[in-house]
Amino acid sequence: MIKRMLKLLVGLVAVGLVIGLVAGGWLGWQAWKFLNTPSESPGREVVLDIQPGETFAHVAVELERKGVITDAEKFRLLGRWRKATGHVRAGEFALNTGMVPDEVLKTLTTGTEMLHRLVVREGLAWWETAKLVEQAGLGSFESFKAAVHDPELLAKHNIQADSAEGYLFPETYMLPKPKGNDARAVVEVMLGHFATAAGKVWPQGLPEPRKLHELVVLASLVEKETGAPAERPRIAGVYANRIERGMRLQCDPTIIYGLGESFDGNIRKAHLLDADNPYNTYRINGLPPGPIASPGLESLKAAAEPEKHAYLYFVSRQDGTHQFSKTLEEHNAAVREYQLRRH
Repeated sequence: MIKRMLKLLVGLVAVGLVIGLVAGGWLGWQAWKFLNTPSESPGREVVLDIQPGETFAHVAVELERKGVITDAEKFRLLGRWRKATGHVRAGEFALNTGMVPDEVLKTLTTGTEMLHRLVVREGLAWWETAKLVEQAGLGSFESFKAAVHDPELLAKHNIQADSAEGYLFPETYMLPKPKGNDARAVVEVMLGHFATAAGKVWPQGLPEPRKLHELVVLASLVEKETGAPAERPRIAGVYANRIERGMRLQCDPTIIYGLGESFDGNIRKAHLLDADNPYNTYRINGLPPGPIASPGLESLKAAAEPEKHAYLYFVSRQDGTHQFSKTLEEHNAAVREYQLRRH
């Protein structure tokens, strides 16, 4: 009787071992298959936007929903095994359903965030730049506006003005999507690029903030008036001569800036006479109260070193260049030739 019971126990243990080995083998196979098989072949591109504070479990579920992985629970176990559940970063990531789970995990923990291209050309006003930023998905118009006018941010970058207009350096940027759709980080990057550019113009050290601001204002006028790059120093010289002689600058782009987004494309006589427009350089003496656009590096150089000459006037030749004059009589003749007769 005892021998029969021992045989039965041995048999049960053997069966259990076999079942355990089979089960273990099956689980091992499933784990190997999950780790080494992409969810789709060929793969497709998927963008995953992880918000700050999202849990690893939520990220795993989202990955399964988007088809990047086949099993959220197994991905969670992989994260725990790799001790990576606390290292997934917030941001926008470019993934592919052809990746195996380890590749997905590595991208989310150590990979580079997806970058968005932002092209800001010379001569844009801050609100025009804000629209480009919003269109690029790099922050809302309102958050860009708030950052541009934030006294704390202006003080941090030593800008002695009520806005960062003129200091939003024109450049082609590749930037990650900001957290919470807040464009403040974009403004910070642009101000940093301005500082780098200014260091090239004044390698021995920047002028004191108030003087620098005046030069940025002048550079913005040069930027808006220049069609031919080679004319920048000459146009800067015209404005420098007029300021030295106490003449009004009579710069049309300043009027347009003062009108803001309401400008319809035509400057009228009423605009020239408008004393309520603080940027109307037909009515005010000297430079306008602030920059009217973002000047590029060459315009900053022109403002820093205007060409020395006796010109006081210039008028468009309608081909991107200007006719420069030393006297009002010469200027009037140039206006008749290049403006009135052509119209």
